[in-house]
Amino acid sequence: MKFRPCIDLHDGKVKQIVGSSLHDGSKEALVTNFESDMSSADFARQYAKDGLTGGHVIMLGPGNIEAAVSALRAYPGGLQLGGGINADNAETYLKEGASHVIVTSYVFKDGEIDFERLDGLVSRIGKERLVLDLSCRKQGDSYFVVTDRWQKFTSFEITKDNLDHLSTFCAEFLIHAVDVEGLCRGIETKLVEKLGAWVTIPTTYAGGVSRLSDLQLVNELGRGKIDLTIGSALDIFGGSIAYEDVVKWKG
Repeated sequence: MKFRPCIDLHDGKVKQIVGSSLHDGSKEALVTNFESDMSSADFARQYAKDGLTGGHVIMLGPGNIEAAVSALRAYPGGLQLGGGINADNAETYLKEGASHVIVTSYVFKDGEIDFERLDGLVSRIGKERLVLDLSCRKQGDSYFVVTDRWQKFTSFEITKDNLDHLSTFCAEFLIHAVDVEGLCRGIETKLVEKLGAWVTIPTTYAGGVSRLSDLQLVNELGRGKIDLTIGSALDIFGGSIAYEDVVKWKG
């Protein structure tokens, strides 16, 4: 397991937002944990200096392209990019320096995976440059992928068979536990356990980390196969976990 850094962008600023509060067109319900005075490029350069790879830049809504591209150019090949990615713009962002593009909503239609779109995207950029974001919310004892700023449930359940099938189309999975994202109240242990038992390609989990010991917990529950990203809990984003301690952490 390794730590993967993040840069979440909203209105062109680096922010940490409670995932479940992201609603289309509504800023009234938005819960922001932190807004940085540092630019996206500043964070990217820090991650490069610390030798962190495989992190992600996420554009949360419009107005973030300039900041996203700035981060990619500051750390060429060191960051993945997600948020509004489609077959028409994916190649552009890869040329700007993204190591991979991250896709969710584009490959889902009416709550189902659009395999025609997915095939088309893979044919243009190759599966080795594609990360599928399978961020999910819990229904009963199961987890289902959510799209459109994590507000719309799909019929796609996180299961071993489904993960095995999708792994033939992409290089990695990125999975936020949306119900605990940004809350710093503990990780979604059942989800991490399932992912650790099921995934066969690199997979990054995000959501709920509240203390440094959660790194070891994810390492154990995920059988060493699940990488971890941390947002609001880090001191560089206003939290209490020292970023330097996470960078130095060894499982």
